[in-house]
Amino acid sequence: MKRARRLAAEQAHSCGPTSRYRGSTATVSLSDMTQARLPAHLEVGGIIRAVQAEGGFATVMAKGERDAGTLMVICCENGTNLRAYERMPQADGTRAWSLSREQDIENPQEFIDFCEKRRQQDSDLWIVELDIANAERFIGMLHRTT
Repeated sequence: MKRARRLAAEQAHSCGPTSRYRGSTATVSLSDMTQARLPAHLEVGGIIRAVQAEGGFATVMAKGERDAGTLMVICCENGTNLRAYERMPQADGTRAWSLSREQDIENPQEFIDFCEKRRQQDSDLWIVELDIANAERFIGMLHRTT
């Protein structure tokens, strides 16, 4: 009985700095963590839920690669005034949202053709439509008034 108590009282192996049982020596710096990319399916799901929580409509028009796919967001209000945003590489290595195409009122088919062409060019592309006032706020952009 004494032996059982003594074993139970022994400390478990530790991976702490003074332990002889070291854990992984791999470390990740904070700057690496800030550059890590959120998997595409999680980002899409988060955007859709945020739009729906605000009373808007959001849908996936085309699914891309689950983890490393690129994302194109189509912003509109009541199905009109379509604007396509994509993340584009910047000179400093980051990726920022930029306006790729705006719907031409006189030729709306041109915008649809653009989206289909982008999808054919990049099979990893997710296309998400956000139908809510000032939809750009969901991707961190301010709505441009022209």
